[in-house]
Amino acid sequence: MTAPLQLDIEGMTCASCATRVEKALNSVEGVEASVNYATERATIVQGSHEPSVLLTAIENAGYHATVHTDESVESTTQAESVRRRLLVSALLTVPILALSMVPFIQFPYWQWLVTALAIPVVSWGAWPFHRAAALNARHGGVTMDTLISVGVLAAVGWSVYALIFGGSGESGMTMTLSLFGVPGAGSHEIYWEVASAVTTFMLLGRYLEHRAKRDAGAALRSLMESGAKEATLRRDGTEVVVPIAQVRLGDLMVVRPGERIPTDGVVVEGMAAVDTSMMTGESVPTEVGPGDAVVGGTINTSGLLVIEASRIGKDTELARMATLVEQAQTGKSNAQRLADRISAVFVPIVIVIAVVTFITWLALGGPLEVAFQAAVATLIIACPCALGLATPTALLVGTGRGAQLGLIIRGPEILEHSRTIDTVVVDKTGTLTTADMSVTAVLTAPGQSEDDVAALAAAVEEGSEHPLARAVLRYADGRGLRRARGADFRTVSGRGQRAVVDGEPASVGQLGWLRSEGGEPVGAIDLKIQAAMDDGFTVVAVARGTGVLGALVIADTLKDTSHEAIARLVGLGLTPVMATGDNAVVAARIAAQVGIEVVHSGLTPEGKTQLILDLQAAGHTVAMVGDGINDAPALATADLGIAMGTGTDAAMTAGDITIVSGDLRSVSDGIRLARRTLDTIRGNLFWAFAYNVAAIPLAVTAVLNPIVAGLAMAFSSVFVVTNSLRLRSFRPTTRLPATQ
Repeated sequence: MTAPLQLDIEGMTCASCATRVEKALNSVEGVEASVNYATERATIVQGSHEPSVLLTAIENAGYHATVHTDESVESTTQAESVRRRLLVSALLTVPILALSMVPFIQFPYWQWLVTALAIPVVSWGAWPFHRAAALNARHGGVTMDTLISVGVLAAVGWSVYALIFGGSGESGMTMTLSLFGVPGAGSHEIYWEVASAVTTFMLLGRYLEHRAKRDAGAALRSLMESGAKEATLRRDGTEVVVPIAQVRLGDLMVVRPGERIPTDGVVVEGMAAVDTSMMTGESVPTEVGPGDAVVGGTINTSGLLVIEASRIGKDTELARMATLVEQAQTGKSNAQRLADRISAVFVPIVIVIAVVTFITWLALGGPLEVAFQAAVATLIIACPCALGLATPTALLVGTGRGAQLGLIIRGPEILEHSRTIDTVVVDKTGTLTTADMSVTAVLTAPGQSEDDVAALAAAVEEGSEHPLARAVLRYADGRGLRRARGADFRTVSGRGQRAVVDGEPASVGQLGWLRSEGGEPVGAIDLKIQAAMDDGFTVVAVARGTGVLGALVIADTLKDTSHEAIARLVGLGLTPVMATGDNAVVAARIAAQVGIEVVHSGLTPEGKTQLILDLQAAGHTVAMVGDGINDAPALATADLGIAMGTGTDAAMTAGDITIVSGDLRSVSDGIRLARRTLDTIRGNLFWAFAYNVAAIPLAVTAVLNPIVAGLAMAFSSVFVVTNSLRLRSFRPTTRLPATQ
């Protein structure tokens, strides 16, 4: 699957701008695009046109764009320009407001000094708004900048008229400033303080918005920048330091304590504790040794490691995580699409409301000044900028925070699904259990010791690569048992293993097979074996000569954290359901240990998918947690697919949320974070809508002074972004000590 084309957009100043760019791109035949105002980026999810065609479409809409690359850097030019204009405008606006508000400092002809101070503010300071409004007007569009520009220019035009033709330029003219207008009482003759204050407040809002959006994306930038910049390679017996871009597959990398592992690889020499917190959110270092896989960007805290590079560049786990988070942040929820549609039509509606307000006041016999004040306040207060920021800023912060904790959320639609989830289907092997077989008990015939039986089994299994054989060998090595040297190894597929140990034939395998080969159980060992099998365990019998002397009980080991993880899901009001391909006895035993009451066993991959469909047909909204290739269809079918990061790439590709650490307890954290992010988005949208609904009537009735309207408008956007930044404080549930 080809990665979506991404374009960096320059010149967007509000949600309406993003909507115009999106409309321009989607008007190109065969193109399906989404534009995110917060990230200032367009994502082309469908279409095979050359980038130049898309760039031209954006240019024709009045904006500039470039193709996004890995080397693209965030430009601070626009933010610095706004900052300079804000500082100069603020310095000039303070004396303008003071002279306009305080009558006793209004000396003869003070209004002309105010005019001189205000002209740079309303021209140079407000230039970004005027320029954007003109560009959009040229292309037949209106945006938030149109409202601001028209409001400021209206105040300027009135002031110039009043000074030259209305008598406001004469000596002795005085003014006072009321934050709230009084309908019918008349207003001030000039509006330089309104034009200057509105410009300054809007510049302040725009600057704080730039800073807040940068803070919102800090987590992703931190993730992308956390990789190593250099690598120490071992070549021809010597060590050489090279830039990370020069590392090739198969290179041997030397990593000393305190250094970052340059790229994904496999340990070939040394043992160390590796801090994986940047990937998994877990603070406890992981012990690694020869044969263990390690991830680039993690930190070696002890010991010298020699690592063979297995994945480089865009294929590394760190790069894949960053790509997933970035894709999530460019998406849109249904709520955001609704907000975008509203923003697109809101601005022209507001202009109509302002004109109608002005005419209505005059028609009702109100003073011209009051009619003017009401119209200007309406233009300024109704800017829908907060609507455009409500979803993307929350998504930026929420997904970024998730990445820091090892929770990768694919997109905004995932958040909406998380709210309605009521059932969680959990795979067994590799999810509830470790997927590593281990010996849990040794059964012996009379006169035999556990160590003797285990040592004999290990001697026979030494010639096998079967997972059960590896479990037997690990058990023997863990107990320090001395193995006799086996010879003449022979594997009987699906049955067991034969060998000659100390000159005598020996076998390990199914009891039925051993009996068919002439083996006779010693004592009541066959009854013990059958009892263990009835309890759902895998049992391998051990024979020397013709006597079955004992057996090893082998089971898939339950993860220490599984019981706690299921308890957390139940605590969120979710019903856990086990779905496994294992037999009913094994499934029931594991389910009882972790606290799951509903169990479906013996399922094929198609059976797991059908289980999801059946639950959905019964009215349930289903999340699926799995890690294997056989789980991928079910993960894709579920309303919410949660993939364990320790599993296969196929599972992680099909999942909507990836738990990088593979810790099942993090599933509840992922759902909690998704729900909290969704709650933040809903809160942002509510306040953005409520603000406009409540403020417009105040402006229309001339109760609200345009200065207050400008201040309120600026800080409505800041409030939405600040509310989103609260997601940075999200903490995972306190990790409890692992139970044994």
